Amino acid sequence: MPPADDAPRILYIDDDDGLRRLVSRALERRGFRIDTAAGGVEGAAMAADHPYDLVAVDHYMPGQDGLTTLQQLRKLPSPPPVIYVTGSEESRVAVAALKAGAIDYVVKTVGEEFFDLLARAIDQGLTRVRMQAEKERAEEQLRESNERLQAMLTEVNHRVANSLQLVSAFVHMQARSVGNEEAKTALADTQRRIGAIAQVHRRLYTGDSVNKVDMVEYLASLLEEIGDTWSTPEAPRALTLSAEPLELGTDKAVAVGVIVNELVSNACKYAYGATATGEVRVQLRAEGDRFVLQVEDDGCGLPKDGSIRGTGLGSKLVSAMAATLKAVIDYDPAHAGVRATLIAASA
Repeated sequence: MPPADDAPRILYIDDDDGLRRLVSRALERRGFRIDTAAGGVEGAAMAADHPYDLVAVDHYMPGQDGLTTLQQLRKLPSPPPVIYVTGSEESRVAVAALKAGAIDYVVKTVGEEFFDLLARAIDQGLTRVRMQAEKERAEEQLRESNERLQAMLTEVNHRVANSLQLVSAFVHMQARSVGNEEAKTALADTQRRIGAIAQVHRRLYTGDSVNKVDMVEYLASLLEEIGDTWSTPEAPRALTLSAEPLELGTDKAVAVGVIVNELVSNACKYAYGATATGEVRVQLRAEGDRFVLQVEDDGCGLPKDGSIRGTGLGSKLVSAMAATLKAVIDYDPAHAGVRATLIAASA
């Protein structure tokens, strides 16, 4: 029975006319479609003109040996997998062929054993090529899926940032329309909190990563915005940042941003006198798989009686955000001003 039309198409290159005929018959009986070439030049030309699923090349051929033919086959736009055929004492040649790009080699033997070995090597080679092609297709599909996901996440972060910006504008309009100073202050605080969250999403859709935030850039920008609010010529506030390179996921970055916003804002409001100069320092560093956040000032410190300044909402937000990080805020009683420290997992 002749091979099926969709059977693998094999090219066998060998200068031995009798062996070519035997190989052709033996492989056709095993279900392969076989073409043969009498030398390396002819074989390379045939492979350039027709797509073969696999090519088997003999080493010793007059005019152009197998290694040279292998090199020519590897230079084709779509090079076929190559099995190298060597003599029984030619392990050095086999190694050279594998280094040059052959996927396997077969040692010539006398009788039917050689045809069985060659057929088995062809089957294994075709299976290996098919698995490699399937792997590459799967990797390409995964890359395409990741690209689509990243595009979707970028769009989501863009829309979230825009929506939060719109909410912030509404709060600002409301603050301008109320006459009560306490309400104005509360609305202004709310607007800053919204801004701290919105900035995370802005960085996600404008940065290189769609799910990681560069904390150095984020905190620097956040402190700049806080400084624009609280630092005035009458009561200047120097906000400084000392941060090691660190990236956090969206939820952790939001929590850290809210905590920094509350602690720094409180320090700007309460640590120093109404007309005094003051510094607030923010530090961020990595310690293994954890990070350490520290906010400190040199002001009057926490109230001795444990009372809470303002409404207490800021303290509740800080505690809630620390809880989402599975951490707590520790206050250093030995520090002259206020030093708040948080240690949490980075991942």
